[in-house]
Amino acid sequence: MTEAVLDASAILALFHGEPGSDRVTAILDRSMVSSINAAEVVTTLVRNGAEAQDAVRRVRRLPCPIVTIDTELGLRAGALFATTRHKGLSLGDRICLALAERENAPVLTTNGAWADLDLGVEIVLIR
Repeated sequence: MTEAVLDASAILALFHGEPGSDRVTAILDRSMVSSINAAEVVTTLVRNGAEAQDAVRRVRRLPCPIVTIDTELGLRAGALFATTRHKGLSLGDRICLALAERENAPVLTTNGAWADLDLGVEIVLIR
């Protein structure tokens, strides 16, 4: 059973040993991440100097499934634009929220702008 959906920011906090990473570690093997958010993690690692193959390998080693985005998740993420536009959420953010909604699981994130979203999805700020 999935207990949480991880935002890219939560995984990056884990990888960098940032505050809140202990909260991610505690639930990592019972979580999931979308393929879009996994791509965001790889992108950030590469932008910060990692070799692309190393970044991909690091993400693949996570002990949680990487979920492929299907049509319904993609369309739901698009529809979430209407209720999240005031926060400036990216497509990756909305994919994460749509996956959490579908799985009826909380989202772990560092993104404080999500704290007061009223989408019926529990937002857990890890710091």
